[in-house]
Amino acid sequence: MSPSASAEFERTGTRDSSHKSASCAQLGPPPTLRELRARRGRGVWVGPSRLPNVTTSGGTSSPAPAPHAESRLALVRRARRTNRELASTYPDAHCELDFTTPLELLIATVLSAQTTDKRVNLTTPELFARYPDAAAYAAADREDLEDILRPTGFFRAKAQSVIGIGQALVERYDGQVPRSLDDLVTLPGVGRKTANVVLGNAFGVPGLTVDTHFGRLVRRLGWTTEEDPVKVETEVGELIEKREWTMLSHRLIFHGRRVCFARRPACGACTIAQLCPSSGVGETDPVVAAGMVKTD
Repeated sequence: MSPSASAEFERTGTRDSSHKSASCAQLGPPPTLRELRARRGRGVWVGPSRLPNVTTSGGTSSPAPAPHAESRLALVRRARRTNRELASTYPDAHCELDFTTPLELLIATVLSAQTTDKRVNLTTPELFARYPDAAAYAAADREDLEDILRPTGFFRAKAQSVIGIGQALVERYDGQVPRSLDDLVTLPGVGRKTANVVLGNAFGVPGLTVDTHFGRLVRRLGWTTEEDPVKVETEVGELIEKREWTMLSHRLIFHGRRVCFARRPACGACTIAQLCPSSGVGETDPVVAAGMVKTD
């Protein structure tokens, strides 16, 4: 140690750090939690939500090094690999609403709001038998229709939408369900989510169905931090090939209903855990997690 450095050490108890390399000095302080979340919002994978501490040889514990940033290309590759893994996990993924025609799917999807597909599937056999086409819905007796729809909840508003859909289809589309998103969203009670369900499953037009399961999972996967469904649809659509949009929607919805639950996901039984930056927020014990998985 030089005389000047020795004097500095005696005075302050620290060594002069001027000998450190410029590259080291430019590293700056570690990122804050807010900065890490912001990076994740820009499509940067900042690693698992909970980072372990590192124990030094002296027995003391210090924070783990800052996680690496994920490039845009890496994010796209991870998203597409995740889709492939989900395809392998759920080869039978499909629309879980029962239908035989585009009109039946349109009506069933409108009815599925604020209830389950199973509940809708118990209601629609009688509904479809009573009202086989758009003209029948347009001329439906409101009270009779409400009685049929009552088990699905919000039955008055749904009856209003169903009658309105029938009238609009008869008046503007010759009683046929239109094949474009712009036309579909003009129908009463029909938004982009419903329109994409119909386009993807009745007409084979790729679309992303951004329901609650889809939105929750793509945020957990670090594909987006957006809450607005249209923004979510846009950002996810930029990551995944268009031809995969409809099936990706089914796979994510299957996964959200069976494994990646809202309150306590079964992380220990998740086939895409290694690709998920949120892995570990739920149950990690493989045995316990396997018991949480829903099979239907």
